[in-house]
Amino acid sequence: MELTRSPRIASLIEAAAAVAGELDLKGVLRTTAAMARETTGARYAALGVIGEYGTLVDFVTSGLTDEEAAAIGRPPVGAGVLGELMKNSASIRLDDITKHEAYVGVPNNHPPMTSFLGVPIQLGTRVFGNLYLADKEGGFTEDDEATVKALAAIAGGAVTSARLHERVTRLAVIEDRERIARDLHDAVIQDLFAVGLSLQALVMTSSDPDLVAKMDDASERIDSAITALRSFIFDLRSLASAVSNPEQTLKRMLSRLTAQRGVEVQSDVDIRVTPRAEALDDVLFIIREAVSNAVRHGEPTHIAVRLESRQDGMRAEVTDDGKGFDPAGTALGMGIENMRARAQLAGGHLSIDAAEGSGVSVTVELPA
Repeated sequence: MELTRSPRIASLIEAAAAVAGELDLKGVLRTTAAMARETTGARYAALGVIGEYGTLVDFVTSGLTDEEAAAIGRPPVGAGVLGELMKNSASIRLDDITKHEAYVGVPNNHPPMTSFLGVPIQLGTRVFGNLYLADKEGGFTEDDEATVKALAAIAGGAVTSARLHERVTRLAVIEDRERIARDLHDAVIQDLFAVGLSLQALVMTSSDPDLVAKMDDASERIDSAITALRSFIFDLRSLASAVSNPEQTLKRMLSRLTAQRGVEVQSDVDIRVTPRAEALDDVLFIIREAVSNAVRHGEPTHIAVRLESRQDGMRAEVTDDGKGFDPAGTALGMGIENMRARAQLAGGHLSIDAAEGSGVSVTVELPA
């Protein structure tokens, strides 16, 4: 099968440029599906990513509106003809998908489909996912199959580049954290320490009891600020390596936050799928804020932390038995706003269940 028509070659070059120009992995997937649909004239296109257990863990579409996609419901996991494509790692081209022996039907509200073309996307020797095209008037041709295979090869290279870009970005973030941690330690903490020493010296020379009491209080506040900053610096450095051992990282963080507070802490970690470093970073940040808020404001005796990582994403819950608060009558502080902003930027959702006198429960869910 060869690409014989120059317009088709021109379209493929344009599609290749669009796909290769994406640095974000999700952008690569969406652009590949859209370009495959455009270059072949298919009505619908989709790209499914295969997870470590052989099922589809991500699925992007082109040709459906957001409302149509939402009406269909959950994306496929890889049954029927899609499963055959995943199992055999070879292209499938059909004039009528409903006549294939593996066809199992479509969900409610799914548009009817007839002609079908499926092509695997490979990263080296491993199949990363599959490109699916459906409903081209007159059916898909050998030229279409050759075009989509070429686009799939280009997409494989773009996925590799996007993943490399994510790693480089992650390394840059880690380096920034190390620099910020050094600056906080070398400049801010040292300055605070010097101010604390000056206050202590003034206390020794003053005979005014009220002034002495105020300076003692200020000195204690500075000590508390230094302790909090040291804990924050430690977290900046430790979160960078959290992926290798999330459970240990979480326990160390909880121990620092609740040390000498008389709070019993229970942690439950269930990691079934290794999380992305960025997602774990976001979740641990939110857990840290939630526990810190509970300890400082809620006066709890017990805090329970649950952390889960599965194919569909990450979930964490922090529950305390403290005095709680009335969400309707309480001004929300910067800590809660920071948690919400962090969850939203990661494409997730944060919910807070609180009532006066019955503790607080903070839940965050981030997509895979």
